[in-house]
Amino acid sequence: MKFVDEAVITVEAGKGGNGCLGFRREKYIPRGGPDGGDGGDGGSVWLIADNALNTMVDYRYKRRFKAESGQGGRGANCTGHGGLDLELKVPVGTTVIDEDTGEIIGDLTGEDARLLVAQGGFHGLGNTRFKSSTNQAPRQTTNGSPGEARRLRLELKVLADVGLLGLPNAGKSTLIRAISAARPRVADYPFTTLTPNLGVVTVGKYRSFVVADIPGLIEGASEGAGLGIRFLKHLTRTRLLLHLADVAPVDGSEVVANTNAIIGELERFSPTLAARERWLVINKIDLLEKEGRDAVTDTIVDELAWQGRVFVISAATGEGTAELCSAIMEHIETVREREQENPELADREREDQAAMQREARQRVAALRGRAKPGAGEDADDEDGDDGVEVIYVPEG
Repeated sequence: MKFVDEAVITVEAGKGGNGCLGFRREKYIPRGGPDGGDGGDGGSVWLIADNALNTMVDYRYKRRFKAESGQGGRGANCTGHGGLDLELKVPVGTTVIDEDTGEIIGDLTGEDARLLVAQGGFHGLGNTRFKSSTNQAPRQTTNGSPGEARRLRLELKVLADVGLLGLPNAGKSTLIRAISAARPRVADYPFTTLTPNLGVVTVGKYRSFVVADIPGLIEGASEGAGLGIRFLKHLTRTRLLLHLADVAPVDGSEVVANTNAIIGELERFSPTLAARERWLVINKIDLLEKEGRDAVTDTIVDELAWQGRVFVISAATGEGTAELCSAIMEHIETVREREQENPELADREREDQAAMQREARQRVAALRGRAKPGAGEDADDEDGDDGVEVIYVPEG
């Protein structure tokens, strides 16, 4: 599920320090000669790729960045201190484009990759530099040059970290509204959500994850029923699945039966996808009496024989959502650390992703072969992400 996440920022390198006009003045040395030092170079602006980031959220609220300017030179041939470089972290896979010219400055495709985007100004020269045999007391200096300034567009192809899975009206859109700034439509009828919604949940500075609200599935989705596998295939690109179970379905159906129906669709669509990390999120507990909630949720977990983690929330009131978001962030960070420490885990993840994509293509091909002419368009739609916007919620 690829979406373009972008931010436009302005970067300005530091100005070079001016050269100093100075002469040596000491007792008994009336004409000590020039001793004005050079200025310092201005700091440059660098972009650095960081695997710990996966969104541009940190550049949506602060958009202007300036490196430190160099200090001016001083007497006694003292050179001014150079300005410190400014290093801005961006996600791996970021494309950097000059907003004014449209030029692609570069792509940051690897961990710790560095890209110079604004060169610091050159230092000015002190009058000592202009001393010669014919000019013993030069009064000439130069000023430091200004630093380079640019408007940059940072573009990133975003892969959702978390996918929301469940029947129509399970509360997926309400949950994404509760934990991010995304505002998908919410109503009490099936298939309110017709396109994926993408939200960025900010847990802290440089700590965020991307969650995707996938349109609700129905029994037979793996065979193309309802919205079919047009959206099931999106789940193959996420790292964690949250299975939302509506504790009080409006149609009076059974929670356990509904949950098992979705599990069955996953297994038929992609065995690899069904085996991925999946948490059970029991939603709408605000509709239950407080004294009976634990008994109801325990019964659901026992009848499902659920082996993964379980969370009990109310997306409508926000109860339990903070704990859920914290757990998701910790899980994602732990997975990233393990993959960095053990390259074999990263290779296994890539193999799983390839296997899920292969199984998805096979399912699409099978449906296309059975469908009547013109009937399989949804199943073969690889570009169903139109109209999706990346939306953020500020910290706090």
